[in-house]
Amino acid sequence: MRGLRLLLLPLALLCAAAAAAPIRFQNSMAQRTLACTSCHGSEGRAGPDGYYPRIAGKPAGYLYNQLLHFRDGRRHYGLMTGLLDPLSDAYLHDIARHFASLDLPYPPPQPPTAPAEVLERGRLIALQGDAERRIPACAACHGKALTGVVPNTPGLLGLSRDYLNAQLGAWRTGQRRALAPDCMAEIARRLEPEDLSAVTAWLAAERLPANAKPVSPEPPPVARKKGRRAQPAPAPEPPPMRCGAATPPPAEAAR
Repeated sequence: MRGLRLLLLPLALLCAAAAAAPIRFQNSMAQRTLACTSCHGSEGRAGPDGYYPRIAGKPAGYLYNQLLHFRDGRRHYGLMTGLLDPLSDAYLHDIARHFASLDLPYPPPQPPTAPAEVLERGRLIALQGDAERRIPACAACHGKALTGVVPNTPGLLGLSRDYLNAQLGAWRTGQRRALAPDCMAEIARRLEPEDLSAVTAWLAAERLPANAKPVSPEPPPVARKKGRRAQPAPAPEPPPMRCGAATPPPAEAAR
């Protein structure tokens, strides 16, 4: 018994010293956003249950818009609204830029459980769309590799099927909204339920490319010269739909 007390004494002293040691405040955005990572996973890598999505590495404009939507009532989740309600546009933009700057590896996707024909239907819609129902390809807006396009369009890979189903369902029912024109709400309503399920099954099972970062928009084409006269360059292909987005606050805005 005396030997046990001798063993426990150093442990008790160590615990007491740790409890007495003050927590050092680093005054960094990483420390200020610990409330975010308690749900969204370490450094925003995604929650373990698949309900809280990855926010690390998403385009800053997209993250900023989502923070505004939660704060201003276009998206509905009481915990998010309560955290964001007192924060200014400029501070929300700082949070968005912090998580957008993180470059962290993605976990491998979960093995698909849907039949091969369902996955193929999902692949076709994601990469080619469905002209008959006026559904543009996911890749037309979210990038050819589906990793997102800066500043406002997120990647679709590396997300769980449950999360993708929940968000598309929320758009269909009006529980999730964006600034007008709300292009995703329109697309979600055009999708048949079985096609929606096929798309999310394929996206959730697709492996990310080696470079999973969002891409920059393609620059305007340069005029080609032929002889002495410059030939007009072909016009860039317009996006299939216009999507609303908030303008970031000026850099000098008060925090």
